[in-house]
Amino acid sequence: MSAPLHIETIRLAYDTPRGPHTVVDGFSLALDAGDIACLFGPSGCGKTTVLRAVAGFEPLRAGTVRLGDVLLSSTQVHLAPEQRRVGMMFQEYALFPHLSAAKNVAFGLRRLDRAAQRSRVAEMLALVGLVDAGERYPHELSGGQQQRIALARALAPSPALLLLDEPFSNLDGSTRERLTAEVRGILKQAGQTAILVTHNEAEGHAMADRIGAMHGGRITHWLDTAA
Repeated sequence: MSAPLHIETIRLAYDTPRGPHTVVDGFSLALDAGDIACLFGPSGCGKTTVLRAVAGFEPLRAGTVRLGDVLLSSTQVHLAPEQRRVGMMFQEYALFPHLSAAKNVAFGLRRLDRAAQRSRVAEMLALVGLVDAGERYPHELSGGQQQRIALARALAPSPALLLLDEPFSNLDGSTRERLTAEVRGILKQAGQTAILVTHNEAEGHAMADRIGAMHGGRITHWLDTAA
């Protein structure tokens, strides 16, 4: 079940020979359950680093990240990525080429028995509109179909939060435009709390309820969205 997200004044930095290099400073974001936010900005503004911190791949130098009632990160607490109930969908869909679409979707469901896995996979394939594609392999799918299978795989374990890092950047313009609307519909139907990172403002407007424009590791302002 999705959960609200609260990021409070986090700071993220990388160690260098000259000392810490701050990438994100004073970043805050609050999302209600089922909301979709977009972090928009140029390369190097810190948006992907925020996603990595929420996912558990980067420690905080200051601030807190909470998902529902659970403290994910602080300067004293750092839950491992697999303990966070956070799903991720990357720019590279990273489907396993030797597994069928259905088995790709089932990959994160190994704790369930086979009957429960089959039921959940069928539910996810129906959600993304690919009921008849379960036995096909990634190379037999179009780019848009591969993306929807990757989305189904990310949603299958019922994450409390879904992070999407430039998921449309490998698609041509017309496919990207169509799929942004489709993916928003899928996420809304699932009631999924999500954060999208992109450098394409049009994607943000098509996908998100809120768009935060980032520069220098902070949200500088919020943009109106008609999504």
